[in-house]
Amino acid sequence: MKSIGYAEDADPLNAVFSALSDPTRRAILTRLAAGEATVNEIAEPFQMSQPAVSKHLKVLERAGLIERGVDRQHRPARLKAEPMAAASAWLEDFERFWTGSFDQLDDLLAELKPSEKGRDQT
Repeated sequence: MKSIGYAEDADPLNAVFSALSDPTRRAILTRLAAGEATVNEIAEPFQMSQPAVSKHLKVLERAGLIERGVDRQHRPARLKAEPMAAASAWLEDFERFWTGSFDQLDDLLAELKPSEKGRDQT
């Protein structure tokens, strides 16, 4: 069995979920979905320093969720949504589980309703 810890992990799915676990990074991705932006533009709505935003961008870049270009002295960031496809596929397996569980619950409730009607009529 593979040991799980805080050491750097080579599994890209772990990197994606780790990057997505932070609300600031999710907000940054939402911003980048509208188009590429510089660190200054990304930092604008947040009450944090540009170096703090840069750290978040590095995490997103290591996870493969963004890429950074070079435009003279700016390094605009842009969204790379492909790594999220693996995360979405992983979550879809659980969606099938949840849907199946809800379907079983619906079936059970449907079975219980007729027996409740019989009791109410007495």
